[in-house]
Amino acid sequence: MMPIPGSGLAKGLAVTLRTMTKRAHTAQYPEAQPELPPRTRGVIGLFEENCTVCMLCARECPDWCIYIDSHKETVPAATPGGRERSRNVLDRFAIDFSLCMYCGICIEVCPFDALFWSPEFEYAETDILELTHERDKLREWMWTVPAPPALDPAAEEPKEIAAARKAAEKAEAAAAAAAAAEAPTTPETDTPTTPEADA
Repeated sequence: MMPIPGSGLAKGLAVTLRTMTKRAHTAQYPEAQPELPPRTRGVIGLFEENCTVCMLCARECPDWCIYIDSHKETVPAATPGGRERSRNVLDRFAIDFSLCMYCGICIEVCPFDALFWSPEFEYAETDILELTHERDKLREWMWTVPAPPALDPAAEEPKEIAAARKAAEKAEAAAAAAAAAEAPTTPETDTPTTPEADA
């Protein structure tokens, strides 16, 4: 069947008339802040205490936009006769957001949970050179990271928690058995009878 000439134009005009009668839902940004989804990829926040300067994030970054500098410090022996150890201390952690493509690989490969997605998105600069943000700014963004979602009550218990709980229960049972074995046994004594009990 041949289409009626002008039917496409009529459909387009019908859509236009329907939308003309509806109220527009335009958010007046920046007066009205947008409601962002919980998993919004805004910027990357750094939890500096967890960073061990393993360099995995910088090595895996496809854009090479993460810059890390560190130095080694000697930690004295924890026990007498032990040996001194060395550890890396973070000097600089910067991300160039003019190069970053927000793939999230650095967050996924971090074995110590030092990097997180923050929903912050208002970090525009007038100069592209100022889009390289240092660790102080990344730490500020860390406090805007939303809390993780609650665990599913029907989910299995994590293996680490289950193993720790079993070890604690085994230790409690062993302690109770040792306490029962050490408890002195008292001989049974005959209770004297009273006239009230005989009556």
